[in-house]
Amino acid sequence: MKSSQGKGHGYLSVADLENVLNTCKLQLTQIDEVWPNLYIGNVTIAQNRSALQNLGITHILNAAHSKKGSIGDQKYYGGNFVYCGIAADDSSYFDLNIYFRPAADFIHKALKEKDGKVLVHCIMGMSRSSTLVLAYLMLYHHLSLHSAIRKVIKKRAIYPNRNFLALLLDLDLQLKRKKRICVIL
Repeated sequence: MKSSQGKGHGYLSVADLENVLNTCKLQLTQIDEVWPNLYIGNVTIAQNRSALQNLGITHILNAAHSKKGSIGDQKYYGGNFVYCGIAADDSSYFDLNIYFRPAADFIHKALKEKDGKVLVHCIMGMSRSSTLVLAYLMLYHHLSLHSAIRKVIKKRAIYPNRNFLALLLDLDLQLKRKKRICVIL
């Protein structure tokens, strides 16, 4: 899969990634476990505290913090959950990449805790939340973006917007460069 972006070096384009995402045949549900103890869900499940407790969720990462229809903060969740909110816009201009590392660190720390289970959500659980989960898989599990997408779409229908896919491609390229430099050194 070559793209004009990679100038023939075998790098994926946003269109290539959209083609991979389009291979997912799953129906969108309220919540899915996409990695051990890591869930992506929508705002409806995120606001159902008893359902979250029944699932054993301990940490909530809200990628639509303070957005219309997305109530939630530490006060709302009380002492039963650890809350982290990111006020991201699902748009073609929002710089979600500034949150890749902090979100990945939050997820990683939560999953290292005994019985830690994380819900990452936005409004529909398709774009913002899935982008942050993909970044986590790339940063902490050293998956390529293509591999991370393939893993997640086996468990959940996701569709990061084109801007977020481009930001993830940049991260993928940075990580590949870093890996090459480390191998050389």
